[in-house]
Amino acid sequence: MEWNDDRHNSVARETMSDDPTVSKVDETYKPWQFKPGEVRNPAGRPKGTRNKLGEAFIKAMHEDFEAHGPKVIETVRTEKPDQYLKVIASILPKELNVNTNALGEMNDDELAAVFASLRSLADTFAAQVGRAGASEAESTEPAQDLRPVH
Repeated sequence: MEWNDDRHNSVARETMSDDPTVSKVDETYKPWQFKPGEVRNPAGRPKGTRNKLGEAFIKAMHEDFEAHGPKVIETVRTEKPDQYLKVIASILPKELNVNTNALGEMNDDELAAVFASLRSLADTFAAQVGRAGASEAESTEPAQDLRPVH
């Protein structure tokens, strides 16, 4: 069956009321639908009530934490370590993306710079170990003069 646009338009025109007391809003919305600006429960919750309650609660919690927070955290940590760990776990992000292959994202020039820095660091360390003597070379403490390369 082929659709006739002229017939569709004439049907649409017939359904629109010519009565001036019937607005387009009344024709557009069904009786059970909310119309723009219509309030069905005028005695309902005032605007902002929920927000005010939430703000008051957060303010009270903040004030309490400012006064007692560090002591309470210490008490929970020592007396209820399981609850302490639950709080920490709830604060952590649900998904943690750890990049274990930082070298894979570097270009050749960046890799060459990292290897040159490592070679320089190794040479400096070897020189310090050689000067310090055999007794300090066996120590597990790293040399204080060495700084990590970023």
